[in-house]
Amino acid sequence: MSSFILTLSCPDRPGIVHAVTAFLVENNLNIVDSSQFGDPSSKRFFMRVHFAAESSEKAVDELYAAFEPTAKSLSMDFQLVPATQKARVLIMVSKIGHCLNDVLFRQSTGQLAIEVPLIVSNHPDFATLAATYNIPFVHLPVTPDTKQKQEAQILELIREYKIDLVVLARYMQVLSPTLCEAMSGRIINIHHSFLPSFKGAKPYHQAYDRGVKIIGATAHFVTSDLDEGPIIEQNVVRVNHAMSPKELTHAGSNVESNVLATAVKYVTERRVVLNGHKTVVFN
Repeated sequence: MSSFILTLSCPDRPGIVHAVTAFLVENNLNIVDSSQFGDPSSKRFFMRVHFAAESSEKAVDELYAAFEPTAKSLSMDFQLVPATQKARVLIMVSKIGHCLNDVLFRQSTGQLAIEVPLIVSNHPDFATLAATYNIPFVHLPVTPDTKQKQEAQILELIREYKIDLVVLARYMQVLSPTLCEAMSGRIINIHHSFLPSFKGAKPYHQAYDRGVKIIGATAHFVTSDLDEGPIIEQNVVRVNHAMSPKELTHAGSNVESNVLATAVKYVTERRVVLNGHKTVVFN
């Protein structure tokens, strides 16, 4: 038995679910699970269907072509992939490694159904960690003068390794609009998100000085607008006056790792659909 995941969005109107289920019935396909949402603000409808075929001979290209007339009739944007297809993920990191380490561990133990064919960094610090997982590590240092050339190298690696998704695991460089546009909707970033928010150097020390009671993290798609891309996942943890800056940093690191891993899981399981400046997440 083979199974597939269909995700779609289109202008909201009556009959969308009926059209999708009719296609499945006509092709002798069985629904494993299904989620849908009609957004009253954007007037768009979103759907994710995991379905199975009794015959293992069903090919994704055949099903894609068969569904196109339905999609065209309802002005759908859609994706159809085998459920077992693993996303190829490029991880980028700088000098802070907790998110990188967490994603690699989860991938190696099957918690994240992804392939990591490559790690890229602007510093050499985590070459040894990459080697322990037998993953190629490419050191691409960057300065303001070499940024354009360095990003051209990144794009070449993305093409060479057939990368589906880029994960910025505390990669401390602002990506250019050129790279953001080339990988639109396919780059995830993680950053600390405090209530209140602190920017610049040593954010955890700033939080300590202000006596915050909640710290958190946000994972979002990267756009050319810095830290303003569509949000995928967020979480917070309570802290108190007795915690030192080091303890706040540890607490923040845990939240960042969990939030990023959850975002990667949702995106690579095709549970996230863009809705303008927002996302629909079927979790």
